[in-house]
Amino acid sequence: MSEGQRRRGGRQARIEAVAAKGADLVEKGAPNYTRPSSDARVCVIACGALAREILDVVEANNLSHISLTCLPAKLHNTPEFITGAVERAITDARKAGFTDIFCAYGDCGTGGHLDRLLEREKVARLPGAHCYAFFWGVEDFMADVEIEMRAFFLTDFLARHFDGLTWKTLGLDRHPELIKDYFGHYEKVIYLAQDPSAPMVDRAREIAERLGLAFEQRLTGYGDLETNLKTV
Repeated sequence: MSEGQRRRGGRQARIEAVAAKGADLVEKGAPNYTRPSSDARVCVIACGALAREILDVVEANNLSHISLTCLPAKLHNTPEFITGAVERAITDARKAGFTDIFCAYGDCGTGGHLDRLLEREKVARLPGAHCYAFFWGVEDFMADVEIEMRAFFLTDFLARHFDGLTWKTLGLDRHPELIKDYFGHYEKVIYLAQDPSAPMVDRAREIAERLGLAFEQRLTGYGDLETNLKTV
């Protein structure tokens, strides 16, 4: 841990170190809360794919009342397990002393099961069906819903971890001939950029080329993620 991290100290320094190691967020999530529970704090239970962005929003807006914990990003490969994982995280957060909880997920392929759980638990969540919608802006995304049927979306996190989350999971490292079976119905890759640095853009463009798809970039920043976290 760096001297700067020691000065900032404690749980937040540790979880920021985890956020810098995206592979941990894919496989394990981040079980520690960034700040201890208190009556004035909100526990945000998030997908590991959003950890870095949430921490950036918290820091940029001085949202010191937010305490973050994350579930593994790889749950998106098995969305039928997301609701159960969120339910356990809510139970754990309440045992830890949090009375105010917010869920930083979309529906994320749970088919409404997550919403039914959150309604029972009286926990709000981010708007929209998935992170593509709230990064883009839910209203703008829904204004051209046909895009969703024709485009494969990348965020910064998904671009960084495409090989581990998608390429190897689908077996394309061993059987690249299956690319057309998985991606043949897409016309293009749309990269929703939170960090439009040259290395990230190059990475997203390389993925589009690997899939044989056209490439489009949209600078979204944090979109509705930031808007909603500022009101939690």
